[in-house]
Amino acid sequence: MSKPSSETPKPPRRRKKAAAEATDVTPPATSPAPADAAPRPLFVAELAARWRDLDAFNHVNNSNYLTYLEEARLQWLKHVPGPWFDEHSMPVMAAAQLNYRRPIEWPAQLHVQLYCERIGNSSMTIAHRLVDARDAGVLYCDGHVVLVWMDPATGKPVPLPAAIRDAVG
Repeated sequence: MSKPSSETPKPPRRRKKAAAEATDVTPPATSPAPADAAPRPLFVAELAARWRDLDAFNHVNNSNYLTYLEEARLQWLKHVPGPWFDEHSMPVMAAAQLNYRRPIEWPAQLHVQLYCERIGNSSMTIAHRLVDARDAGVLYCDGHVVLVWMDPATGKPVPLPAAIRDAVG
């Protein structure tokens, strides 16, 4: 065993302030609405934050954002003309990315904006923005989810239904 050193330990080196500021990637709390050149939303769902959605910090718990997005996707799918699922083809969520930009406090009226970001052979990526219903410049959350259509019996991907392709085309 080695003996403890009698030298005084050196303090840790500090980064220069400019370097620390350059690495600050705090997301903005507000964001402008998509530019005029941006595609129109596939769908905009109107939802209200519920009292039961609040956590101990008196704002909407992060897990409820996924519920809001799910509700918006289901409302959109109900408006898709034609069959978008059957016993051999159903959508499942394969991935989700949520960027929490600002807490949602109760009471709040929300707009969940859905956009088609990408269409694949058996999947689609749906971008989303949760904004204040009265001021779309107040951005609570953005990101995207990936839905894959699969055969529930085999668990294998199947081609994207024509109704979905038509709805986003």
